[in-house]
Amino acid sequence: MTWTWTAEHEPRWDAAKATAFGELPPTLFGLGRPTDGQPLGDAWWRVEDDEGTPLGYGRLDDTWGDAEILVVTAPAARGTGVGAFVLEHLEREAATRQLNYVYNVVPTRHPDGDAVRAWLTARGFATSEVGELRKRVAAGATPTGR
Repeated sequence: MTWTWTAEHEPRWDAAKATAFGELPPTLFGLGRPTDGQPLGDAWWRVEDDEGTPLGYGRLDDTWGDAEILVVTAPAARGTGVGAFVLEHLEREAATRQLNYVYNVVPTRHPDGDAVRAWLTARGFATSEVGELRKRVAAGATPTGR
């Protein structure tokens, strides 16, 4: 199976994103309560399978030389490597923008917060003094995914 990484040039909330978030409310990630068709800030990409089915999303919010990232994997695709694929591509996007770090703040109310923190730590993220999980962006990073 091949996955594609597609930039959303005018990202909007839609049914596919709602499905990918599953039981996780968008408010948990600072997205408010978006309605269908509502524009979303920041840069967004989606991962699709060969049939065009969205499997996950990545968001990058770059400010001051760093970027907060969000990795979202559809419930049916969790555990298949889609999250790692998204993360690798977000790191590449950050390197293209010559950013220093990518970081994530796992919400304290996230139902799988410990697992998410462990997943990010296993991929080279370290906890900062303010609780962010940060990783230095490798110059020229290229994804190794599918």
